[in-house]
Amino acid sequence: MAEGFATVNGSLALLAQRGDQTDKTLDDHENRLDALERNRWPLASVTALVAVIGLALSLWQFTTS
Repeated sequence: MAEGFATVNGSLALLAQRGDQTDKTLDDHENRLDALERNRWPLASVTALVAVIGLALSLWQFTTS
């Protein structure tokens, strides 16, 4: 019976260790995702800037021709 309890305790310790590793992995992934979200390109702003520059160049070319 003592051997059975030792086996169960070992299994529980292994499950606890795996749970800790999973929590650590999830925290790492969350931190990486947060970093990606902070550093993403401001695509809407870049698009608006390119559109305004394109309009300005078109007007300049039209007026100088």
